[in-house]
Formats: sequence, C-alpha cells, structure tokens
Amino acid sequence: MTTSELDTLLTTADAWAAADPDPQTAEELRAVIAHVRAGDSSAAVSEQDLRDRFSGPLAFGTAGLRAALGAGPNRMNRVVVRRAAAGVAAHALDLAAGAYAPRAVVGFDARHNSRIFAEETAAIFTAAGIETFLMPRELPTPVLACAIRALECEVGVMVTASHNPPQDNGYKVYLGGRAVEEDARGVQIVAPHDAGIAAHIDAADRIDLAPDGWTVLPGTIETDYVAAVSALADPAVRDRDLKIVLTPLHGVGGRTAQAVLAAAGFDDVTLVERQAEPDPDFPTVAFPNPEEPGALDLALETAGQVGADLVIANDPDADRVALAALEPATGTWRMLRGDEVGTLLGLHLAARLTAAHDGGAARPDALRPGVFANSIVSSRLLGRIAGVAGIGHVQTLTGFKWIARVHDLAFGYEEALGYCVAPGLVRDKDGISAGLLLAELAAATKAAGRTLFDLLDDAFLVHGLHASDQLSVRVGSLGLLGAMMNRLRENPPTSFADSTVSVAEDLAEGSAQLPPTDGLLYLTQNETRVIIRPSGTEPKLKCYLEVVEPVGSAAELDAAKETARARLAAVRRDVGEALGL
Repeated sequence: MTTSELDTLLTTADAWAAADPDPQTAEELRAVIAHVRAGDSSAAVSEQDLRDRFSGPLAFGTAGLRAALGAGPNRMNRVVVRRAAAGVAAHALDLAAGAYAPRAVVGFDARHNSRIFAEETAAIFTAAGIETFLMPRELPTPVLACAIRALECEVGVMVTASHNPPQDNGYKVYLGGRAVEEDARGVQIVAPHDAGIAAHIDAADRIDLAPDGWTVLPGTIETDYVAAVSALADPAVRDRDLKIVLTPLHGVGGRTAQAVLAAAGFDDVTLVERQAEPDPDFPTVAFPNPEEPGALDLALETAGQVGADLVIANDPDADRVALAALEPATGTWRMLRGDEVGTLLGLHLAARLTAAHDGGAARPDALRPGVFANSIVSSRLLGRIAGVAGIGHVQTLTGFKWIARVHDLAFGYEEALGYCVAPGLVRDKDGISAGLLLAELAAATKAAGRTLFDLLDDAFLVHGLHASDQLSVRVGSLGLLGAMMNRLRENPPTSFADSTVSVAEDLAEGSAQLPPTDGLLYLTQNETRVIIRPSGTEPKLKCYLEVVEPVGSAAELDAAKETARARLAAVRRDVGEALGL
C-alpha cells in the first residue's frame, strides 16, 4: 500500500470512529489507527487488520449477515446493523406497495451485542412505519421462526451467529405474512429478496431510530411455543422412562428445551451444569458446534456419571440438534451422524403419519401429511423410506431456505444437524421439536428392549446400508475455490473406489428439479455418490461422500459395515487425488 493510499485509509477510519455510535468499537478502532500511525512493531499487523475492516461493505446475502464483531464496514457492528435494518424495512415497504402495513418481529440470542442489535432494529423498523414486536429476552431461533407465523408478520429478524465462534455475530432475515406466498411464509429469504435488501442498504442515507413505539412481547411467546411443541408428542407412546442428558452448549436453548421435554412427560433430564447458562464466550468448547470434535465431551462425561440413555445437544441458538447414545457393538457412547438422525426421524414420522392415516392415534395438526425433503448432499435413504411408506420425496439445494419452502412439506432435513419436523409451527430447522421426537422414539425403542442402532440396522436390511462421510478442504482465500472447481471441470474423475463414474452433473447448469448452484455431482455404477461444492460462508471446499452396500440378511450386516467403511476410505483417497491434495 502506498503512502497516499494509507493516508486515505486512515482518514476513512478516523471518520468512521468519529461517527460510530458505539463507544467500545470506536475506541477499538482508534487503537488500531494509533498502532498504524505510530509505526511500532505491531503496525504491520494493524495495517492489515485496518485494510480488512475497510476492504468493502459486509455483503448481504440469502444468509443475511454473519461476521466477526468490530468496527468498520466489513465487520458486525451497530453501524452495519442499522444499515441492514433500514434496508430490510425499505424492502418490506416495497413489497407492501401501500396495500397493507407490514408487521415485523425481532429476536436475539445471548451473543455479544445481540440485544442492542435487536433493539436498534426494532427502533428503525418502528421509525419506518412498520408495526414491530421485540422478543422479551434471549430466546432460541425456532421461537422467533414460530412467532413469524403465529403473529402473521411480514418480516422476521433473528440476531444470531448460530454455532459460529464467540467473536462472531449475525443477522438472519425471514419473510412471511402478506409479503410472500404460503410456502415461503416464515422461511429464510432467497433471491431476489437478498438483492432487493442489499440495494436498499447501499442506498441508505439518513437512518431514523424511533425512541419507542414497538411492542415487547410477553413471556407467553415462549410458553406458547413450549405448549405447541410439547403437543407434538405421541399420546400412544405412554412410556417416558428415559434418562436424558441435555446440553445447550452455553446457548439460549436450555430452558426452552427442558420445558418442552418436561411438558411432554420427560422429567428425568440432567442439564450439563457447566454449559447450562448462556455465555457468549463459550468457555468450555473450542468451537460451539455439536459437529466439532470435543464439543460433546462434557455431555458424554455427564451421561456416564448419571447412567443416561440419551444425550441431546443443541447448538447455541437451538436450531440444530445432535444425538449421542451408547452403541451396543462397541459399548461406548457415539454421536450419531446427521444422516443417521435424519433417517431415525424419517422412520418415526413415516410410522406416525401412516398410523394416523390408518385410523390409529390422533395426529397433532402441526404434524401434517405431505412430502419428505432433504438436501442433495444428504443421504438418499430418506427417499427410499418415503417411497416404501407411500410418501412423496423431494431433493433440494443445500440450506433450509430451500428445504422449508418445499410445497406440502411434512418433514425436511439436512445432514448438518438441521431438522424440520413440524412445518406447520416452524418453517425452519428446529432443534427443540426434533429433540422431543427423538426422545419419544428412544423411549419407545427402549421400552421394546431395542436401541436406536437396531432401528438403523432395520432400515439397512430393507433399503441397503447407506454410509456417508465428508471431506473438507480449507484454502487460504475464497478465490482459490474457483480454481479448484475449474480443475475438476477440466479434468473430471472417471472412477471412485474402482467403480466407474456413470453420471457426472455440473450443478451450475441447473435442471428442472434444481436451480443452478456451484457444485459437481458424480454417481458410479455401484451407487457411490460424490458431491463437491464450495462452502457458502468459508474458504472451504466441501465433499460429500455416500456409498450403498447391499445387505441380504442380519448376519451380513457387520461385514457390510466393514466393506462400506473401506469403500468410503477409498473414495476419500480418490477425491483427494482428484483435487490434487
């Protein structure tokens, strides 16, 4: 950077600090500026930091905003959030076009600055003439998603970074009510709404904040959610003899999830004490994501101490759920893969919907008949389960913004621990309602003298053993991902694990079933499937692998599992070679 360019950057940063409404981020930025101007030993680091903070505005996309907290247009802070709120408000008014007065509801988790971001959003919406409701306290994302539909709001905003590191925060936007069609009500935004909001953000000039005028919702917004979700429990499953260990991973889901389980009759629930209360620093985990190695260590330790039957873990905003159980084959606790949990829920919901159709137990209105859906990178087993049950099945692009808007949805999931079991209540992934139905299934299975692993084996005997794995390749910058994808397009692999590729699809071309997306799909002659796509949020290439091994009888299961593991290992090696690793 030339002296002139640096001077311009410093002048821009000075102006930002002077106008920053948050004294904490203003002081933080002034300290960085001082390091650069002083030319001390840390100046080079600070200059790079300063350049990154002002490298451009934080892009608003279909995932809203998500980034590290800090001063500057490329960080999450009050200036950026104010502009985002103004953009969302303007877009909502555009959609209304004077035909109605939009309504909005705003929620927030317990991360650093979440409450102030939510309160200022409410003030900006109110100043724009939008009737606005604000959640009464830090609550899970599913409660906010439920409220959008229950309050018939046109806009929903959730301030959360979900399972990101402690230094991050985010801004998730939903549309509903009269602004969108029925299947999209209460669903995260997709194009062209992201571009519409982004254009309004770019055009934002004066941003007004009302001193008051929004409605702080009563605590019944949470108790209503608890009552609605607990009513999903099957009255035919009377046995609730299940010892559960529950962890919210320092997030906001603990109280709500425990209340739901208790209302449904599960009263033997032990909260992981050191992770029970919301803490934005997440002190006991390196990364507050149930998928990460070590994240469930305390929960599994607690399970061993109390002799639990099941571990249920929510991520910090409780829209995802992970499950762990004692595996009979090894005698050790194991966290189930996302596809395994999706399979169990698919089996359970298919059985419940079939029983209701055949005149069995009454079905709650929120558990409606319809189709099953999962993302293209999730296991193909759900489609086979649905087919046998006479239920329609749809594959979508990755993300609940696509899964949740499937017409006539009854159940949807993605392998990254996201499950929608009651789209009539929450048109998004919901780790609390899914956790309840998993507890119900585990209790019924225990009462029958069986395990969840037995249920998976039953499915493998009918549909073939479906085994999946992932390979993630982190790179130095987002720009390198395009080069890696181009390498595959120019030199496509011809086989995986000695099975010839029979189908190769460039997902960027789109199809009658799926909109275009950057990704490559390969199917081999023995049903091995490989999907490779860039991450939408990180400089990472994600590879999803699945093999299907036929199983003739229960006696062949163990051998089939060994064969599947070996095939997956070979596929991983071949994918790595194709990527030049």
